[in-house]
Amino acid sequence: MNTREGRGNRQAQGHSRAVLAEESSYQTLAQWLVGSAVALGVVCLSFAVQARSAPESFADLAEELLPSVVNVVTTQNVVPDERADGGGQIPQGENFEEFFRDFLERRGGGQPQQPRPGGAQGSGFIIDASGYIVTNHHVIEGADAVTVRMHDGAVLDAKIVGSDEKTDLALLKVDTELELPATKWGDSDKSRIGDWVVAIGNPFGLGGSVSAGIISARARDINSGPYDDFIQTDAAINRGNSGGPLFNMDGKVIGVNTAIYSPSGGSIGIGFAIPSAMAEHVIQQLRENGEVKRGWLGVHIQTVTEELAEGLRLDEASGALVASVAKDGPAEKAGILQGDVILEFNGRKVPEMRKLPRMVAETPIGREVDVVVWRKGERKTLQVDLGKLSDDVVAAVAPADQVEETPKSDKVEDLGLFLGALNDDVRERFQIGDITKGVVITDVVKNSSADEKNLRPGDVIVEVDQEEVSKPDQVASLVTRAKEAGFRVVTLLVFRQGEYQWVAVKLDS
Repeated sequence: MNTREGRGNRQAQGHSRAVLAEESSYQTLAQWLVGSAVALGVVCLSFAVQARSAPESFADLAEELLPSVVNVVTTQNVVPDERADGGGQIPQGENFEEFFRDFLERRGGGQPQQPRPGGAQGSGFIIDASGYIVTNHHVIEGADAVTVRMHDGAVLDAKIVGSDEKTDLALLKVDTELELPATKWGDSDKSRIGDWVVAIGNPFGLGGSVSAGIISARARDINSGPYDDFIQTDAAINRGNSGGPLFNMDGKVIGVNTAIYSPSGGSIGIGFAIPSAMAEHVIQQLRENGEVKRGWLGVHIQTVTEELAEGLRLDEASGALVASVAKDGPAEKAGILQGDVILEFNGRKVPEMRKLPRMVAETPIGREVDVVVWRKGERKTLQVDLGKLSDDVVAAVAPADQVEETPKSDKVEDLGLFLGALNDDVRERFQIGDITKGVVITDVVKNSSADEKNLRPGDVIVEVDQEEVSKPDQVASLVTRAKEAGFRVVTLLVFRQGEYQWVAVKLDS
């Protein structure tokens, strides 16, 4: 072999080795990619398995649960009025009477009109095989008689064990020798937005109707009562579903359907249910006592806004700010003061103001509980013996007519306020009650920080940053001190028309 041929062979062999090495690299890369893809596929599959897919059918669940849901029918003796059409009062509840009646029947045939039965329908569900049934308070309110229609068509008379208007819940009892199919309570606190739910009830009088959807939102406040904490769902809920159950996919009751948002009166996918965490507690009390006995703390509270949190030197806007304390109430006896921020109650954090009433209401009367408050930059723990909440309603003081002539006095530039001493002349001018301390606002600078917060002449500033004031110059001094300390906000305790309220006012630059 000549040199050229040897050199050529060696080059060819080297080229072959390079090609093989390159092919080997490609194979290694391909194997790595395939392995990675498989691994990624396993990971994706793992996530897919963890995510709960939509059920193929709700049929098995519906078949199991339908027998535990009932139609609730109420009747009232309604005396027709003297209108030409002979119509009567509208019964309470959700009315599904026939739209058309015989002309002579409606007119009374010329005979003296007698009381005739009015009717309303709703839904309910059995919680005990012995015959206890849950429904809404508004379904049975004012009823003279209540009957329930079972899923198998049987009709049973029911008596009202108790009802609670504040949470719109009621408990019925039917007497039967049969063992009724009962539901079980679930834990609504564990339910999440996006979870599947099933509603069963009596929409528009059509009993045994099933609808499905998801939990759309939690902790909704729809201004229906002091303990609003609704589950929102897009499962179809209509008139007549009130009092019916909202089930999770385990077949347990996590809510009591009670209200819808609808301009038309029909379902538009916004329904509300009382969470089982609240309902179970209320129903248990109705069963044991026939009424709900709620704990009473004895404070008037307000929301801690971002501005108030800054003014109160809190790290975050949470808790419930005490605007006033009831005289001789549990809070006063425990040492809770006006201006305290309640951060924890009975070992539970108070994330926002509207959570506290429910926490207090659910706590047994007479129990001593720890209450953690924020007071002038420090946390303090107090022990409170809870009292019983009274149903008495205290009427608010009617607002006084604004007096056009408002004398100007000392001006606090940083707030945009004119202030005056609280004397007899000022009390008469602004119709201020018996409050014994404070500084009165005599005028408000237009477009100032105080104006933005709706402060107005006649309001009395009682405290500035939780320090009492009785003279205008004290207010000015405390505002100056806050500004020099680098704070952008001061908190004012304001007395208006018989009530106290904390207001955070930005310091004008």
